[in-house]
Amino acid sequence: MGTGGTDSRRRRFAAFAALLVLGVLAVAGPTGLWAWGENAAALEARQAKIAKLAAERDALRNRVKLLDPEAADPDLASELVREHLGVMREDEVVITLDENGNEVPATP
Repeated sequence: MGTGGTDSRRRRFAAFAALLVLGVLAVAGPTGLWAWGENAAALEARQAKIAKLAAERDALRNRVKLLDPEAADPDLASELVREHLGVMREDEVVITLDENGNEVPATP
């Protein structure tokens, strides 16, 4: 009868140990409560990045639409030609700015 009590005690201890391990995993495991907070923060950061990328995509989509060869926007086409080829009209004045936005004096 002494071994039956020991067996029961071992089973209770094993069950308690299993519950303890499950409890620790529920709090500190990869899908536990601590990870839940970290995952929520990572999700918010990714959603913000997705929103930023969606706005950039929409801006690029609009720019591509404006450059459609069939109906190009004249202002955008003129801006791109001037920017990339350095072309300007006689009645225009060019004001050069440094990286701080201050006017750079023109050299004669």
